Amino acid sequence: MEQRTDFRRRRSRFETDRPKDEFESKLLDLARIAKVSAGGRRLRFRAVMVVGNKNSKVGVGVSKGLDVAQAVEKSTRLAKKNIITVPIVNDTIPYEVSSKFGAAKILLKPQRKGRGLVAGGTVRIICNLAGIKNISSKVLGRTGNKLNNAIATINALKKLRIKESHATAPVKTGT
Repeated sequence: MEQRTDFRRRRSRFETDRPKDEFESKLLDLARIAKVSAGGRRLRFRAVMVVGNKNSKVGVGVSKGLDVAQAVEKSTRLAKKNIITVPIVNDTIPYEVSSKFGAAKILLKPQRKGRGLVAGGTVRIICNLAGIKNISSKVLGRTGNKLNNAIATINALKKLRIKESHATAPVKTGT
């Protein structure tokens, strides 16, 4: 007798049936951290992750771990905990906003439709994952620290508010 193997059934056993994660994640910075004590150097890794769904939700997480994979996993989990909702009007932010964290100063300006993402480095990644398509930004501080730039950008986006429309107010007519 001929023994037939059903490869489809065998393959499905190894696949996980978890739902797909709605958030996209991006590694912003990875640094090797050394703590020097009497016993010698103790090496760890610090990861800065940004997660977003490209539909007005974005978060940043920072964590350390004994190896790169552990640091990335922990910081991704923290980023998902620290998600903020960004108000987006016509694919841009409602008004100009700035923020400062440490030596990092960030200026975010709304742009008209079709202008694109005019931002560099850290700000570009965060705005892209937040779903902002048209924005202009400038890093004013004299720092290249990606972590401080990321936190300053998130703080600037947290400051944004949209005025509630007065839909419940009665309409006045001229008589």
